[in-house]
Amino acid sequence: MIDQVENPRADEFSDVVVPEGHLFLMGDNRDDSLDSRFSVQEGGIGFVPVENLIGRATVIFWSTDGSSEYLKPWTWFSALRGDRIASGVNGTRQ
Repeated sequence: MIDQVENPRADEFSDVVVPEGHLFLMGDNRDDSLDSRFSVQEGGIGFVPVENLIGRATVIFWSTDGSSEYLKPWTWFSALRGDRIASGVNGTRQ
């Protein structure tokens, strides 16, 4: 995660129980995404009803080990986890 903003709630998010028939969705910019960690009232998307799902993630496009710096693009490549590129997403932790 690239620490772009001071947002302790997004950084330190506790466990939640997702209601049946809903999904918990994380943004691709975990430090600065208004995803399921935030309610609709807070500007987030909250828990998303399953019937709203129109697609499924199938492949990992880019993955880094967290050592890169946003403003130093040359570090993106040394932090790259190349073995994950084009690997499938099957719902299990890699």
